[in-house]
Amino acid sequence: MLQKSKSNQKKLVALYLAIPLIVYVFSVFVPLVTALVDSFFNWKGGPQKTFNGLENYISLFQDTTFWQSFWHNIFLVLFCLVGQIGIAFIFVLMIDSKLVKLKGMHRTFGFFPSTISAVCVGFIWTMIYDYNRGILNWFLDKIGHADAAKVWLNEPSLVMLLVSIPLVWQYIGYYMVILLSGIASIDKEIFESAEIDGANAVQRAIHIVFPLIKNTLLICITLCIAGNMKAFDNIYVMTSGGPGTSSMVMALYGYTVSFKQNNMGYGCAISVAIFVLSLLVIGGAQKLFNWLLKDKGVD
Repeated sequence: MLQKSKSNQKKLVALYLAIPLIVYVFSVFVPLVTALVDSFFNWKGGPQKTFNGLENYISLFQDTTFWQSFWHNIFLVLFCLVGQIGIAFIFVLMIDSKLVKLKGMHRTFGFFPSTISAVCVGFIWTMIYDYNRGILNWFLDKIGHADAAKVWLNEPSLVMLLVSIPLVWQYIGYYMVILLSGIASIDKEIFESAEIDGANAVQRAIHIVFPLIKNTLLICITLCIAGNMKAFDNIYVMTSGGPGTSSMVMALYGYTVSFKQNNMGYGCAISVAIFVLSLLVIGGAQKLFNWLLKDKGVD
C-alpha cells in the first residue's frame, strides 16, 4: 500500500513537471524549429512555399542593413552593460551602506521603472526628446542654450545613443535588485574585518564585493546581453529604425522584412541568425569575463 502511494506521488510530481515543460517546448522550441525550416523557403506568407535552399542565408550574409543592425545591437549591449549593470552596482553599494536608511523604499522605487511596459517607456522618452514640447529642449532654453535645441530623434549620429538611454533608465533597478540579493549573501564580518584593516569603500568594492558576487554578475551580464540582442519595443515606438536605418536593430529589421515586406522566409532566416549571433555574443562575453577574473587572480 505504501509503495503504491509513493508510485502515485511520483506520477503526480511528474505530471506537474510535465505541464510547464510541454508549454516551454511548444512556446520556445517549436517556433524556433519552425522558423529554421521556413528559412529554407521563398515564402511570402501565403499557402505557397518554394524551397530555395541556402539562398536566404546567402542573401543575409550580403545584406548590409542586417549587419548594420547587428552592430547597432552590439552598441546597445556595450552601452547597457556599462549603463545598466555598472550604475546598478554603484547604487547597490550606496544602498548597502550603513549611512543609508529606508533601504526597502530605495529598492522599491529603483525597481519601479522595470515594471513599466517598454512601449510606454518609448512614448515617455519620445515626449522628452520632442522638439516643441520636450523637456530636453525646454531645459536648454531655460539655461540660455536655445540654439542647441534639435529634433533629437532625427539626428543619425545621436539616435542610437538617444534610444539606448531609456533602456538604461528602465533596467537599472532590475539589476540592482539582483545584485542586492548577491551582496546580501556575503557575511558582514568580512566587511567589518576589511574596515578594521583600513580598506576604504572603493577598495572593499573592488577586492571584496566584486569577487564574491562574480557569479551574480555573470548572470546579470548574460541577461543584459540577451535582452539587448533582441531589443525591439521602445526603438519601434521611438524611431521605427529611422532616420533611414540609423537606429535599425536586428529584431526590428526582422519584423520589417517579415510583416511589412511580406518576405516571411527571409524574415525567418533573420530570426535564426539573431538566435545564433546572440548565443555567440553571450558565450564570448562569458569566456571573456571568466578570463578577466582569472587574469586578476579571482577564482
